[in-house]
Amino acid sequence: MTKLPVTPNKNLLILHFTVFIWGFTGILGALISVNAVQMVWYRVLIASISLFIYFKLSKTSLIVTKKQFLQFFFTGSIVALHWILFFHAIKVSTVSVTLVCLSSFTLFTAILEPLIKKQRMQVADIIIGLIIILGIYLIFKFESKYTEGIIFGLSAALASSLFGTINSTLVQKSNPLVISFYEIIGAFFWISLYRVFDQSLFTEQFDLSVNDWIYLSLLGTICTALAYVAGVSVMRTISAFNVALITNLEPVYGILLAFLFFGTKETMSIGFYLGAIIILGAVFLYPVYRKYKNQH
Repeated sequence: MTKLPVTPNKNLLILHFTVFIWGFTGILGALISVNAVQMVWYRVLIASISLFIYFKLSKTSLIVTKKQFLQFFFTGSIVALHWILFFHAIKVSTVSVTLVCLSSFTLFTAILEPLIKKQRMQVADIIIGLIIILGIYLIFKFESKYTEGIIFGLSAALASSLFGTINSTLVQKSNPLVISFYEIIGAFFWISLYRVFDQSLFTEQFDLSVNDWIYLSLLGTICTALAYVAGVSVMRTISAFNVALITNLEPVYGILLAFLFFGTKETMSIGFYLGAIIILGAVFLYPVYRKYKNQH
């Protein structure tokens, strides 16, 4: 069957929808009643099964070398850690606090990428990083009751930056969808191994509420498997600049959704919003600066 051409505007809409879905994961994290480790275990189990079915139906080859498999498999442990830290941050604070802290991955990427890829750190990267640190300081100062959530949110951002930087290297030689599949399989293995050691896996009853099953199904299929497939498929035809700008809308979408779902629970102090504006402003300026630097 001949595939219809996909227009750039349609790809942009698909990418916006994908980022919107990513923002919605925070809402599901707050709605699901189980703890963060258990939630991510169910998420990657459902997502890996969904992706496997997709690959079989689309007849996508999953063949990789032993070295590639091990790289993807071990990177999956960082993906698992990121998701656990992210959902735990939501459990002990709010969706808004967690998503704003997650935006600091730009700061960590500016530090980690030159170290991992053995490049020189740029002065402008350091300046952007310092601006983000100022925003984080304001959030700590005015929302000290959420200190644990802020720490876990920042830790989730660090983990996100680490596997994002690793993937930016791996994607040069492998299909991004195949990478995602094996990383999710890896995430499932490492979380299962952890749950064997803490013995929680042996007492898993699968007796969740109907709502939990519905939310987990959405999290595993729509917010993980579908988002991976849709996001990667359109990113190949959209400029890196547009991808960066639209991806940075994730906390904005998430915070707006949090207000719709949880109302006054998501209301923060003026200091929080000032810090959030500083962080998000720096995050949006970052791709503008990178584009300008590349052109000159």
